[in-house]
Amino acid sequence: MKQLILKPELHKFQTCKEFAKEFELGEDDLILTNEYIFNPYFKELNLPVKTIFQEKFGAGEPTDIMVDAIINEAAKHTFKRIIAIGGGTIIDIAKVLAVTNGESVDKLYDKKNELKKHYELIIIPTTCGTGSEVTNISIINRTRLGVKMGLTSPEMFAEMAVLIPELLRSLPFKVFATSSIDALVHSVESSLSPKATDYSKLFGYKAIEMIITSYQRLVKEGKEILPDLMDTFLTASNFAGIAFETAGCAAVHALSYPLGAKYHVPHGESNYAVFTGVLKNYMEIKQDGEIATMNEFLANLLHCDVKVVYEELENLLNSVLQKKPLHEYGVTEKDAEDFAESVIKTQGRLMANNFVVLDYDRVLKIYKELL
Repeated sequence: MKQLILKPELHKFQTCKEFAKEFELGEDDLILTNEYIFNPYFKELNLPVKTIFQEKFGAGEPTDIMVDAIINEAAKHTFKRIIAIGGGTIIDIAKVLAVTNGESVDKLYDKKNELKKHYELIIIPTTCGTGSEVTNISIINRTRLGVKMGLTSPEMFAEMAVLIPELLRSLPFKVFATSSIDALVHSVESSLSPKATDYSKLFGYKAIEMIITSYQRLVKEGKEILPDLMDTFLTASNFAGIAFETAGCAAVHALSYPLGAKYHVPHGESNYAVFTGVLKNYMEIKQDGEIATMNEFLANLLHCDVKVVYEELENLLNSVLQKKPLHEYGVTEKDAEDFAESVIKTQGRLMANNFVVLDYDRVLKIYKELL
């Protein structure tokens, strides 16, 4: 059994200027990013690089249409390295770019077991949630099929992952909130996974501790201390990514995907909407094992009785970002049935990592409880 997967080299710089100098960015590099990231941090460096700004090809999380357009744009340039600087959307697109030789997204999914890397890939996250810089999966909304699906391959690992806390200091608060909650979900789900190992749990539980204690400081001392906490949140997100690359994510992610696909809810927010609902249903089915360890760990951090640990966790998270019932996003009872069916049919990869087996009826129950 694999104990820990960590493919990319990890690097850390305090500033973008230090990174650009060390990595000798130049004519053979294609930077995939957003203009609002590139201009304040890289434009004044006058680097002789090629650039693609994702927002020119669509807004929101990556769709097959958006990615196909960026693949076509990249084909106009000659380069050897892809430098992905951004959040989950940028990173997911960059991984696809690294393994495409001009093929469309649909063709890549069709030959997912035969993917080959064509470009060296360097990933620099600008949020504190995805952990995607150390994973080999891209999540694409396949609009032609009406479902979000993962594309995964060993060829999609970055050669290097680079952490630059400077890039997070101007992160909008809601983006910080949804992305850091996403990292918390990664660390909890991976630690409860049947694929978890002592090594992956070392990273997962440490990420949980870092995120929750930092939230507590944020609530106590106010939002003005957030810039000082960004280094901690960035590291915690990376730890969570290492944990879930080995052990996987599970039902929280699986149930969040239909919500995100239909109602365009940001990934971290859609995870948050179903997070404790999934945990409570795990507990209804099985109260011992790793979930008991997890609940005791959380209760200790939250200074509460283990019997009310999920309520206290929600109270803390609500202090950071108010949770919404699903109906506020527009979800109906009919949607709940359709979503449950979609989860069972299309999210087997994730559902295999559940703490306990969840069937259609249980998934539907979770959705209905969260309406």
